[in-house]
Amino acid sequence: MASLYPATAIAPVAAPQLDAPLRSEILIVGAGYTGLSTALHLAERGRSVVVLEAREPGFGAAGRNGGQVNAGLKYDPDVAEERLGPVFGPRLTRLALDAPNFLFALIERLGIECEASRCGTLRTSYSPAQAAALRVAVEQWRRRGVPLEFWTRERVEAATGTSRYLAAAFDPQGGSVNPLGLARGLAAAALRAGVKIHGSSRVLSLERHATGWRARTAQASVSADQVVVATDGYSDDLLPGLRRSVVPIFSAIIASAPLPANLATSVLPGGQVVYESGNITAYYRRDAANRLLMGGRGPQHAAVNRADYRHLEDYARRLWPALEGLEWTHWWNGQFAVTPDFYPRFHRPDEGLYVLLGYSGRGLALSSALGRELAAVVAGGSPDDFPLPLTPVRPLSLHRFWRLGVATRVLYGRLLDRLGA
Repeated sequence: MASLYPATAIAPVAAPQLDAPLRSEILIVGAGYTGLSTALHLAERGRSVVVLEAREPGFGAAGRNGGQVNAGLKYDPDVAEERLGPVFGPRLTRLALDAPNFLFALIERLGIECEASRCGTLRTSYSPAQAAALRVAVEQWRRRGVPLEFWTRERVEAATGTSRYLAAAFDPQGGSVNPLGLARGLAAAALRAGVKIHGSSRVLSLERHATGWRARTAQASVSADQVVVATDGYSDDLLPGLRRSVVPIFSAIIASAPLPANLATSVLPGGQVVYESGNITAYYRRDAANRLLMGGRGPQHAAVNRADYRHLEDYARRLWPALEGLEWTHWWNGQFAVTPDFYPRFHRPDEGLYVLLGYSGRGLALSSALGRELAAVVAGGSPDDFPLPLTPVRPLSLHRFWRLGVATRVLYGRLLDRLGA
């Protein structure tokens, strides 16, 4: 069964296949959130921009994710700042903590219809160790001006409708969107700003020439002064080593039929979106039509059979036994890029060539905000002012065994979760 989002998002933009040579100041490869946000903000700076997309805008993780607008990074602010250093640590942490504010303001400014809801996010825990870690995280965020709240068991149960959790951190800044609607809305705004977007136009080669770069597709080519590669979990071998520098993790999601009135008042009655603490966890929310969307790990390949998603149905019934017999109408998965340390990567492999990827499952708001920052660099700003340091592309050793590595990590993570670690 296909994804729910094409049936609920706004209509796709016209993105015809590239069929004639083009010249532009800037070429962007990939029409996900990073590419579209960068393109939009460059066009708003008066630059000419062409976007080439192998399929259609929002085809990848941008149009397949859980639709949760969350702040922060994989690790808590103190850890992130220590690991990224005194310059980039605070800089990236500030941007990541403020990313939901940026995104919701952008949606409002552009008038994007994407079911945007500022309902807040709940990061829940079901073990004492996780609950203690959440309390520490809340303290760290509050020291940085984020109005995070620590909720005890009773309040979490009242908000979620399940007794599964011991505690939660509530962030009122967060919320939800229809993710494909957001991608299509960003594409439409970019077109209005003068960006040219071409779908079904996979870039087959990228070559340096005297005046810049030339990208070739099966039908035509684009010449540009500068290039941004924003392909994340769908990166191929266009640039040497890039595909092997990240792991393309598959995440699975199921969506129910609209909940009956009696269930709609007992399943997530608080209306927040939820993502769990722990090692191998689930995330879920209700959409504008009161469908329940439940996501988590699944097969590490493109999975079309409903049997591949039964574990998510089972977990939903564990949380809310009253869901027994509920019809699940859609199930799908997609890839996102994970880096070894779970922080994004910013590369400049050659003069005038930039790469930004690797949000490790935290990219909906963060990639949109970083797209604005990348536009400032490409438009003439210093890379030293970017929230991430420039690093070389480093292929991972034994990358060809990534599926085995992910499967092993999932099993180990589930063991740790059962032990409450």
